[in-house]
Amino acid sequence: MTAPSIAVPSTAAKGAHIPLVGLGTWDLRGRECARLVDQAIGLGYRHFDTAQIYGNERELGEGVRASGIRREEVFVVTKVAPENLAPGPLARSVRDSIRNLRLGEIDLLLLHWPNKGVPLDETIAALCAAKREGLARHIGVSNYTVALLDEATRLAGDRLVCNQIEYHPYLDQSKVIAGTRRHGMAVVAYSPIARGGAKGDATLARIGSAHGKTAAQVSLRYLVQQDIAVIPRTSKVERLAENIALFDFALSDAEMQEIAGLAHPGGRIVDWAWSPKWD
Repeated sequence: MTAPSIAVPSTAAKGAHIPLVGLGTWDLRGRECARLVDQAIGLGYRHFDTAQIYGNERELGEGVRASGIRREEVFVVTKVAPENLAPGPLARSVRDSIRNLRLGEIDLLLLHWPNKGVPLDETIAALCAAKREGLARHIGVSNYTVALLDEATRLAGDRLVCNQIEYHPYLDQSKVIAGTRRHGMAVVAYSPIARGGAKGDATLARIGSAHGKTAAQVSLRYLVQQDIAVIPRTSKVERLAENIALFDFALSDAEMQEIAGLAHPGGRIVDWAWSPKWD
């Protein structure tokens, strides 16, 4: 029996309405990616996240079109690769993304990672130009620290709507979340189940059992209850249905505090040689 479609609320920032649950597509390829996107739409997903470096923009677009949904009902995000942050490469790569997706303008265009080798003022100017030229409805950043956010918003004015960051119960991101919100921007969390690490957590499982939910659902609910959008990645249809079933229960203040206590200094999962100095 097909699971019923769930209506997902959104978080709002500067005119952008970002559904609180989306499908992250990192490492999804070919027909599998297109199939998962189509099936996700049937379950109620309206937020889809890809990136130039994922190599699956074309398949994401195929999945959206195969579903038969109206274009304006889905919120599609892609991210500019770090090597494309100079003005010329940024403009060319965004047009390539649009050709790959075949969905018209991008709903939210993000800078995937900072690049110390390209002056930030040039990158932000090119990002704002992409919005001004109608290539993207909204623009934002990803993996930006408080200092980078302050500089980027100084350069972009009031145009940036989002900072996409790693966030899950094992990582304290309170500083960058506060910095993001100080600029009126939304927070979107990638790896919100800690790449599966939350599924076997005894604390999350115990809290989940009180609500008839899994540990993974508690991890996700912990974030959306903070008005933070989540984009868990999965290749399993049953997990698609589980990851979106977050709006029929609520965590108590005591439960939220207990989950926050799971954060520890080694909790970060995604960290590369080119990463900024984290807050």
